[in-house]
Amino acid sequence: MVETLSIAVIGAPGVGKTSIIRQFIYNDFSEVYTPTRTRYVYRPSVILNGNMYELKILDVPPISSFPSSSSQEWLDLRCRGVRNANAYILMYDICCVESFEYVKMIRQQIVEHRESSNSEVPILVVGNKRDLQRQRFMPRRAVSVLVKKTWKCGYVECSAKFNWHVVLLFKELLGIAVARGTRQNHTSIRLQGALQRNRCVIM
Repeated sequence: MVETLSIAVIGAPGVGKTSIIRQFIYNDFSEVYTPTRTRYVYRPSVILNGNMYELKILDVPPISSFPSSSSQEWLDLRCRGVRNANAYILMYDICCVESFEYVKMIRQQIVEHRESSNSEVPILVVGNKRDLQRQRFMPRRAVSVLVKKTWKCGYVECSAKFNWHVVLLFKELLGIAVARGTRQNHTSIRLQGALQRNRCVIM
């Protein structure tokens, strides 16, 4: 039986959530910005440690807050499935401090409102638009220390435009999610590819 892992991708408008997902699955990038107005679900498959996993990637439109209850989640179509995701990608634009403050708020709300479980839900903070790093609002090291040491989350920077570290961020998150799910702390990770129908991206 193929295990399904649900990943919610959350971030402020224009940070590149959809672009990152499309690069990962289709190796595709569009220069035209189209705002995400409704929740969209992508269902690629990946091979990790010789096992196949079906991914349910939720491209979440900007939300004012993380749903505090199941009833609130189901009242807002944009939030469907967000509370029970197996892992979270919280994305911000390294050139926009407001988008980082949004991630900070959402992370705190996830910690407060997630239903109790045996282990903490994996959260990966992703700084997109690394190709514009000369315009960044804070040095990478300062952000990394804050996210890793204080927030206890993973941290990766990437560029959707140039497909830089896109595979890495999914590899990092899936490795953590699978390791926690199987209660293994030292999982050997080999993410072979993202398969969407007949498409195969070798990593």
